[in-house]
Amino acid sequence: VMSSFLIVGAEEISDNDIAVSYLSENGEFNPEAEDTDTYKEAATVFIDNYSENVSTEEEFGKNLDKALAAKRDDVKPYATGLSLLPPLIAILLALITKEVYSSLFIGILSGALLYSNFSFTGTIDHMFTEGFIPSIADSYNIGIILFLVVLGAIVVLMNKAGGSAAFGRWAAKHIKSKVGAQLATVFLGILIFVDDYFNCLTVGSVMRPVTDKFKVSRSKLAYIIDATAAPICIIAPISSWAAAVAGFVSEEQISGFALFIRAIPYNFYAILTIVMMITIAVMKFDFGPMKHHESNAALGDLFTSGERPEESDEAENGNGIVWDLIAPVLVLIIACVIGLLYSGGFFTIDSGTYLSFIDAFSSADASVGLVLGSFAGLIFTVIYFLARRILTFKQCMEAIPEGFKAMVPAIMILACAWTLKTMTDSLGAKIFIAEFVRNDATAVISFLPAIIFLIGCGLSFATGTSWGTFGILIPIVLAVFGGSIDNEICIVAISACMAGAVCGDHCSPISDTTIMASAGAQCNHLNHVSTQLPYAITTALISFVTYLIAGFVQNWMIVLPIGIIITIATMYIIKLLTNKKVSA
Repeated sequence: VMSSFLIVGAEEISDNDIAVSYLSENGEFNPEAEDTDTYKEAATVFIDNYSENVSTEEEFGKNLDKALAAKRDDVKPYATGLSLLPPLIAILLALITKEVYSSLFIGILSGALLYSNFSFTGTIDHMFTEGFIPSIADSYNIGIILFLVVLGAIVVLMNKAGGSAAFGRWAAKHIKSKVGAQLATVFLGILIFVDDYFNCLTVGSVMRPVTDKFKVSRSKLAYIIDATAAPICIIAPISSWAAAVAGFVSEEQISGFALFIRAIPYNFYAILTIVMMITIAVMKFDFGPMKHHESNAALGDLFTSGERPEESDEAENGNGIVWDLIAPVLVLIIACVIGLLYSGGFFTIDSGTYLSFIDAFSSADASVGLVLGSFAGLIFTVIYFLARRILTFKQCMEAIPEGFKAMVPAIMILACAWTLKTMTDSLGAKIFIAEFVRNDATAVISFLPAIIFLIGCGLSFATGTSWGTFGILIPIVLAVFGGSIDNEICIVAISACMAGAVCGDHCSPISDTTIMASAGAQCNHLNHVSTQLPYAITTALISFVTYLIAGFVQNWMIVLPIGIIITIATMYIIKLLTNKKVSA
């Protein structure tokens, strides 16, 4: 009965179990056979469920080979080295030309050309019908765009009311130095750990007046914002990232949340990034392109190059007080946390997460929760300023399109980055990397954490998504260890998945959080990328060495202090070397 059901038509192959059975019962793919459409549909379903099948399917290798042969009948470079070409083209062009929009578009175009085998109509269809339109229209992505627009409007309202300027004046009295301004930004970034998008834009809005006052360059501000977004969220038990990691683990094997908690002290990249930020601020030095930006900032030029935010034509509102910034931001934070809980079913009686704080966060939809929270924050902000009689209703409404306008560059880059990710996914880049890990990287177990860290960095850097990266790698690592975490090196390797994903995300110019950090700091995006890269790569190299040690010494209480000491010592040596160059 099953076999007769399987060959009815391609539309019947929608369940993974049926796809597995179909591939197991049939031979190698034959493009001349009558049931090629059914075979290709089964192949697509099987590959879409790669993370599940790799850990549960006995004949996974054979069935994957069959599925890939069927996919490559239509898409020749599927799951080959060529699948990584589009993001690499986009990233290299962006770094070389310093022009992000055309670089991303060329990367997208190259992906569409590869997918369609250089067919003109196929390229156009894949780039727009299957690329731009569904990527931007995706409900999650639309939610993030709405959140950006609403938050932009709130920032404009606070500026019009004089709240940002008043907070800057207050901070100048209470924060006495440039070091204090940077450490305050780091501290606020650590406090807002629930979501990386929310962190980037909120910290930027609050701390810009302070860092501007103490002549911290916008590139340095963007680095601090970026470094306290994903790296903090990936070690915070109550965050959207913890929920994502837990969701990629089969609860039949182990509690995803328990796994996340055990992996925290081994997340060397995230922890050492925080150590490095604080060390650089306290030691009062910078290196690489950031040093040039900071030198210019000391002379009054906070931007060095690239577009600069337009100054408001209106005179500064002299009636603004500190609470004109603090009250909207506090309400925004509380409303967004409540919104995240609501989207996770915390207030829904029939849900399995009713009144369960941790479970509700684990099930939260960041795009829905942040949109609900930001709209509540916008409504409060308008009512608050009207009640204070500091802004008229007309001025409040004018702030909404102004906020949208301020976020247009970030939205354009995000739209292109999402589409480039769609192109990369359609070429099977994740499957290519995953198969390398499964077949080749597991040969020497003690070196596995360091190898997985590098692979995670590369995949996340090329695709611009950390969630997709550890979503692919974590199930593979669990499969290598038979779904058991009794062996400590399994925990180290899983943490290396997450650390590598965050590192690549932190470095990548097409990453959502990198783009959001630029928007939050109101910094030229490529300035942020180029100044941040030396810092992130330095931390990545130290993390790699630490994972090498952890592969043999599987105790975080020994390895983590070693990593911290290496980080501080490296910063001290770099400071000495940069000072020598200056004196020379």
